[in-house]
Amino acid sequence: MISRKMIVLSVAAALVFVSDAAEQQPSKPPIAQVWIDLATVSSNMPNMAAMRGGPGAMLGSMFGGGKDASGGNSFGNTRMMGGAGRWMDVTLMTHNNPSLQTATQAVPEGSKLAPTLALVSPEGTPPPVVSKPQPRDEEEPAPEFKQPKGKISLYWGCSSTVRPGQPRVLDMATAQPQDFAGFFQSRHATTKGTHSTPGQPIWPNKTDSRMIPADASLVGEHVFSGDGVPDGFRVNIDPGHDLMPTIELTSHDDDTATILDWQAIGSARAYFLASMGSRGDGDLVVWTSSELPDFGMGLIDYQPNGSIDGWLKEKVLLAPSVTQCAVPKEVLGKHGMVRMIAYGNEMDVVYPARPKNPKQTWEPQWAAKVRLKSVTMAILGMQNQGRDSNTNNPNQDKPQQPSPPSPLNVIKGIFGH
Repeated sequence: MISRKMIVLSVAAALVFVSDAAEQQPSKPPIAQVWIDLATVSSNMPNMAAMRGGPGAMLGSMFGGGKDASGGNSFGNTRMMGGAGRWMDVTLMTHNNPSLQTATQAVPEGSKLAPTLALVSPEGTPPPVVSKPQPRDEEEPAPEFKQPKGKISLYWGCSSTVRPGQPRVLDMATAQPQDFAGFFQSRHATTKGTHSTPGQPIWPNKTDSRMIPADASLVGEHVFSGDGVPDGFRVNIDPGHDLMPTIELTSHDDDTATILDWQAIGSARAYFLASMGSRGDGDLVVWTSSELPDFGMGLIDYQPNGSIDGWLKEKVLLAPSVTQCAVPKEVLGKHGMVRMIAYGNEMDVVYPARPKNPKQTWEPQWAAKVRLKSVTMAILGMQNQGRDSNTNNPNQDKPQQPSPPSPLNVIKGIFGH
């Protein structure tokens, strides 16, 4: 007689066998791959692009940005923090031609860039020059390590008042390496996206650096061709994966808190906000919208759908229906700096699809990854929060109010420069 326990064990074993078979299905990597990064960037902070190598660069590294934008359309603007606009980066590779120099991307009429984009491989970098070793008595002494000074206070969560147990404080003058590692923990699951590698053509480039018009749409068919690129490499971008709208971030004060408001973005999967400001000489205050302590360094970037969904359940990210977040006034201060991201829905397409027969080898011809985000950076108290500083001001004829400090002075104040 077969017991219920034996039946359960048999079913479980069968499920494991089926799962293992699917995982062990023979497969090959796609012959060709394209990565497309889309970003909508806004800011109320003029001249951020001019702050190369200064406080702006440090701010970018702490809040998910790369180098500051150059003010034109160059590859990498989707990862930069200071260039307001709508950006697209593209990288194409094919195993059939690892030295591919040029390729073509046919784009839909709505892009306002039709019929094609010219993809060009970045130039290879020369090998590093190896200098002769210097005699030991001529070597410069190693720089003396100087323990940083000041404190960093971390607050988290949307609340009108400071919650019990906050803030976490790091005293940099006495902290040990393990203290720094524990304090700066941040969730991060960003997958590989566009990149600049010789033999893999990119857009934009020196040959084709056109700007994406403000009213452009990328919805439609994108066709990739080039020497060694498989025929029929066609990627269809639907409205849910188009360039995202601008984040319209505003703020107002009540008795105890600063209220951050924004318009819901229909294509957003989740939101996250982070801020930093100064308190006293050398003290830094950081706040994030997460319900769990998270420094936020890794979150203001592209994130995969599965990770976003998991962090929504943990309440690390705000749901797409949320349009407001309160922050205690003592945390943000009068002219706090806030950065916000709306995560789009990452799209992954592989052609042809995986065969249903687990014994049949899967041999994809091509694969495409499209990543989306909309980000904004704003200093509270400045006009046109969350918008490009070049936007016309409808209130320009009204009596002017006293101007808040310039962005550069605020950032210099935060970092003690």
